[in-house]
Amino acid sequence: MAQKIHMPEPLCLIENTKGQLVANPKALKILSAITQPVVVVAIVGLYRTGKSYLMNKLAGKQKGFSVGSTVQSHTKGIWMWCVPHPEKPNHTLVLLDTEGLGDVEKGDKKNDTQIFALAILLSSTFVYNTMNKIDQQAIDLLHYVTELSNLLRTVSSPDGGGVEDAADSVSICPDLVWTLRDFYLALEADGQLVTADEYLENSLRQKQGTDRSLQNFNLPRQCIQKFFPRKKCFIFDLPTHRKKLAHLETLHNDELDSDFVQQVAEFCSYVFKHSKTKTLSGGIKVNGPQLESLVLTYVNAISRGYLPCMENSVLALAQIKNSAAVQKAIAHYDQQMGRKLQLPTETLQELLDLHRASEKEAIAVFMKNSFKDVNQSFQKKLRTQLEAKQDDFYQQNLEASLDRCSALLQDLFSPLERAVKQGVYSQPGGYRLFIQKTEELKAKYYREPRKGIQAEEALQKYLQSKEAVSNAILQTDLALTAREMEMEEARVKAEAAKAQAQMLEAIQRWNQQRMEERERLYQEQVRQMVMNRAYQLAQYQRAQERRLQEEAEKLKERHQAESRRLQNEIQDLQRNVAPPDNDTCILL
Repeated sequence: MAQKIHMPEPLCLIENTKGQLVANPKALKILSAITQPVVVVAIVGLYRTGKSYLMNKLAGKQKGFSVGSTVQSHTKGIWMWCVPHPEKPNHTLVLLDTEGLGDVEKGDKKNDTQIFALAILLSSTFVYNTMNKIDQQAIDLLHYVTELSNLLRTVSSPDGGGVEDAADSVSICPDLVWTLRDFYLALEADGQLVTADEYLENSLRQKQGTDRSLQNFNLPRQCIQKFFPRKKCFIFDLPTHRKKLAHLETLHNDELDSDFVQQVAEFCSYVFKHSKTKTLSGGIKVNGPQLESLVLTYVNAISRGYLPCMENSVLALAQIKNSAAVQKAIAHYDQQMGRKLQLPTETLQELLDLHRASEKEAIAVFMKNSFKDVNQSFQKKLRTQLEAKQDDFYQQNLEASLDRCSALLQDLFSPLERAVKQGVYSQPGGYRLFIQKTEELKAKYYREPRKGIQAEEALQKYLQSKEAVSNAILQTDLALTAREMEMEEARVKAEAAKAQAQMLEAIQRWNQQRMEERERLYQEQVRQMVMNRAYQLAQYQRAQERRLQEEAEKLKERHQAESRRLQNEIQDLQRNVAPPDNDTCILL
């Protein structure tokens, strides 16, 4: 469903009052009510060059934006006209007509550049309206303001950064439509007919060479080519006889030059078909409230003095270009350091080497993008900023090293701390065990990689913080050791006394045993002697008995022998004598 926009005539969006740009609340209220995506077409050019006429044609009206007929500039500030888009359903076409540049009555060019920059930043299609031809002055002015616009966008963005992604840049930068009014030149180059677009491309083509003058020639063209990825050029013949130009908005098409009418129609058709929706970084399609926010953001940035204003355009361009070159160099330095630097570094020299390498590349980037850096003032600023970056990285390196080491020490020593709390080392000899474990953990800590330059200091601070614990363990150890020594001494004395008593008792038992043994041996000897004596006596007795028996036997034998002898003698006597009487026989 199409949104109804009731805006029968243009309304001033940004007022230029006494040199100050102020957003008009009424116009902002209209924007805030537009929920559809917006296509924003803004036109900028010298005053009294027919800008408002083209904007009225885009609005589909004969009148609306003020078309002046005198040498005075009619449009002041930036005027807005919101109409339904004729070819994009559910889109609103926002037309912005700007105060003419170069109004001699103003004297101060500050507002010109501010309004020019605002038109570029707010638009999705930027119409640059110049007279007769594309010349160096028009190119330099467009370059100057595009640089200002980049700067204003940068300082106004939430993250303070510019557009880096190429696709993102194409989507958020406006398309350039260069309109050449009262064009009288032949569209030829090198004897060949060219189109208006080719004429524009040829005018913006860079020359080959490294000469400083060529670099100055190429710089604005390079920036314009980069800032406006899509470009289109339209030429317009003189609309009618000069005497009728004062009443141009009242003239019908049949009263105008037919070529001019056809050229205006082609211009409008192109804008309607090819103008894109206003888009923010990230592909966000802008609606009315978001466009309102952009207006306030940029106007406030200008009021705070973020947009430089200098009479000398070369000096202004040099400052803008060199400021941007410094920013690019710093961004390159940050990118290189962010990609290569891993905090904490093992040594300070590692950090310094990375800094010097990135610094060298950053200075090369600056030199490539700088422009008329008189007395190398911007290069000196760059070096100052790089030195500050180095100091900051040094501090970050210290902090990263300290954080890494603190976490590592906590991880390594936490079991030891728990053991201390559990009283593991509250024992005799506990201090030696504690020191031994501490040395083991220190050795393990030293073996851990990438601790950074604060490794030793962090360790010493940690050990110093634990000196009270260490001393407490030492004192406990000494007290318990002394007590243990006393107990050991008492135990040794008791054991010595006990051992002495046991030894005396043993000696007594030994003596008793010796006495008993001696007594036993004595008794045994006595018994043995008695036995020996008895044995000997028995032997003696047996020997005596044998001797006696032998003697008896011998006596018997002698007796028997004597008896036989006597008997024999008797027998002999008997044989020789008379038998004896009975008495003799009896006697015998």
